[in-house]
This record gives sequence, C-alpha cells and structure tokens, in this order.
Amino acid sequence: MNPQRQEFPSEELLEWYDMHKRDLPWRRSSDPYAIWVSEIMLQQTRVDTVIPYFYRFLERFPTVCSLAEAPLDDLFKIWEGLGYYRRAVNMKKAAQTVCDELEGRFPTSSHQLQELSGIGPYTSAAIASIAFQEPAAAVDGNVIRVMTRYYGIESDIRKTKTQKEVRDAAGEAISNERPGAFNQALMDLGSGICTPSSPECGACPLSVGCAAFQQVKTDTIPYKSPGKKVPHHEIGVGVIQDHSGALLIAKRPLNGLLGGLWEFPGGKKEPGETLEACVIRELQEELGCVVEPFQKIAVIDHAYSHFKITMHAYLCRLKTGEPQALQPDEIRWVNPDELDHFSFPKANKMLIRAILELG
Repeated sequence: MNPQRQEFPSEELLEWYDMHKRDLPWRRSSDPYAIWVSEIMLQQTRVDTVIPYFYRFLERFPTVCSLAEAPLDDLFKIWEGLGYYRRAVNMKKAAQTVCDELEGRFPTSSHQLQELSGIGPYTSAAIASIAFQEPAAAVDGNVIRVMTRYYGIESDIRKTKTQKEVRDAAGEAISNERPGAFNQALMDLGSGICTPSSPECGACPLSVGCAAFQQVKTDTIPYKSPGKKVPHHEIGVGVIQDHSGALLIAKRPLNGLLGGLWEFPGGKKEPGETLEACVIRELQEELGCVVEPFQKIAVIDHAYSHFKITMHAYLCRLKTGEPQALQPDEIRWVNPDELDHFSFPKANKMLIRAILELG
C-alpha cells in the first residue's frame, strides 16, 4: 500500500455491487470463451448494442474451435454493424491459437492471455479476474474516472505517469477474494454513477472518502488535455454497373483498414483534384480500367476512430479495359439483391441503401 494513499473501500464497493449490479448475459457464465467474446465486443461499444450481437455470436459459434474453423466472411457477417472489424480478425487468430496450440483451453493468467491476438492489458485482466479469479486490475476509462476522482488525481490522464499511478491504485485496491466482481463493480460504478458529467455522488458508495466529491472537483477530475484535431478526407467512390444491372464490388486487403470487408472501389481525393477525376484515377489504380462517372448518387458523412470522411459516390460506366483485382484481394459482379450476402463497412451500407432506392 502506498503510504500516501488512503485505503480504498473495496468492501463497500462490493456490497453496493451485490445490490445494484447489472444483469448482463455474460455475467451468468464463468466460461472464459463467453467472457472473452463479451470483452472484445465491449471495446468502444455500448452494452445495449453488444447484447444482441453476443447472443447471435454464441449461437453461431458456440465454442472457441467453431470460431477458429469458421470462414472469415461468416464471422464478418455476424459482426456487421459492430464496427472496428480488426477485432473480429484478431478473434479468429486467437481462436486458432487456442485450438491448434492449447488444446482448446484458454490460458488462465492475464500475462499468458496477452500472448493471444487482440488481447491487451485491460482485456486480459478482465478475463483472468472474472473467469479465473486472478487479482488483476482491469483499468479502462470508467476505472480511470473513478480512481482519479476518489484519490483526487488532477494530472493529465493522457500522460503515462498518470496512467501508471491509476493502475497502481487499482492494483492495490482490488479484492483478492472477489477480483472479478471488484472489476465489474468499478465498471458498473463508472458507467452508471460516476459518469463523466453530472455524476450521482449521492448514490455512490465511495463518496465519503472521495476527494473530488469532498473538494467539489468532479467537473475538473479527471483532467484530459485536448486531443489532436481529427483529420477529414473527401472520398470518391465508383459504382460500376454493367448492361445486366450487376454491380462491381471489391474486397479490401486483409492487412489494412477494414480488411476483408467488401466495398465499392474508390479512395481519397488529392489536392486540386475534382471528385470525378478522383474516381477515375482510383478505379484505374485499383482495377486497371477506365470508367466514366455520369451521376452522383450519394454524399455520406462518416466518422472513424481517428479520422472523418465525406464519401461522394458516382454511378459509372466502363469505357476501356476489363476490371481486375490489382489492389483489392478480390472483385465480383453481383446483382443488387445479392448485396446483403456480403459484409460491408457502415458507410458502404448507407451507400447500398441509396443504390437500392434508385431502383
């Protein structure tokens, strides 16, 4: 215990949790596979969004080895709409490791779990504490908020030193008898009571000893310095249609952003370039053919984690050359009513709706 840090009221937190914990489907199981699935899905995704996906995922892939053997396209279709598709790719890699090298059994320690694809310090601690009762502190944004407020930590939470201070505090506070419940209690407290704005301090089991509450600083703790400005890109996309009405779609390279998903080909507009010229250039680079954009059919704004885009989509006809998969992993001609069989990123799903409305 750090001599400068007051003792954390872990028992009071656990008593509160026993009375107020959320009834979530993954909390009804001690199966590390189900817990792992839930923790990966919950990364940057709201609980109410995850619940139906969790049920569908376990129905389609009931065991880790069924996931390991599944075609990636099937996994993407189940995942469609959750976003951050790299999570799904890493899940399949991790499942293959568990099945091929570990006889279908998950590692039982947080340290060993981090050797699996897509599992970092937070996720490994959550799985190890909940499934295997290892006293490993799972520190996410909710826990950072609770800990900085309770101990009155006013330094910038973007800084490594501050993050280490929070991790150390959580590691000292965790219950050795009920580590999984402790971690989940902090998550529930941070998401439901100790919220970023207007926290319900009167309902908080920690308020008696909470420095931010006592000093009326819940509006300034935690402190996070301003982030960098999010870049914005103009994207030109070509929807090529042949004489039969079939549309050309391309599969993104697996090792890149949104890898393995299908899309209508296109890319970033260069400085001084018109959107039509962007479409012509991008499709020639990607497909080796020359197209003629003749009708703008959609303008779609979309935000990713680190940048934003405005997608400008054009109906195109082929002028010269036959499309080839020069940059995509694969291309296909599909009828509009077949598009639902493929997994597309969200912005492309919005574009599909615009295409279908054209008739």
